[in-house]
Amino acid sequence: MVDDVVLNKVAIIERCIRRIQEEYQGDLLNLENYTKQDSIILNIQRSCEASIDLAMHLVASKALGIPQSSREAFDLIQQAGIIDEQLAQKLKAMVGFRNIAVHNYQTVNLGIVQGIIEKNLADLLKFGQLILSFK
Repeated sequence: MVDDVVLNKVAIIERCIRRIQEEYQGDLLNLENYTKQDSIILNIQRSCEASIDLAMHLVASKALGIPQSSREAFDLIQQAGIIDEQLAQKLKAMVGFRNIAVHNYQTVNLGIVQGIIEKNLADLLKFGQLILSFK
C-alpha cells in the first residue's frame, strides 16, 4: 500500500504539525499573534487536507467504495477495519474544522484551535502512521 502518494501525504502531515508546534510553542499567547495564528491555522488546514487526500487515495486504491464526502472516506476506511471508530470520529471532526477555516475564517474559535493543537494533532500523526504500516 505504501506508494509515493502515501509517503508524500504523510510527509506533509508531519511537516505541517512541526510548523504548528514551532509557532505555538505550548503558549496560548502565540494564538493572539495574527501572523502565528495564520500560520497555525493554515498548517492545521493543510494537514487536514493531506489526511483527506490520504483517505481518498486509500479508498480508491483498495476499492472500498465511492465516498460522497470527505467524512465518508473515513467511514469507509473504518468499516474496512483499517482505523477504529474513535479515530474515524476524530478525523471527521477535523474535516469540520477544516471547512470552517476554509469557508468562514472570521468565525474560527481560538479555544478550538488550542484544543486541536494540544489534543488532536496526534490523531493526524497516528492516521498517517497507520496508513504507512497498512499492508
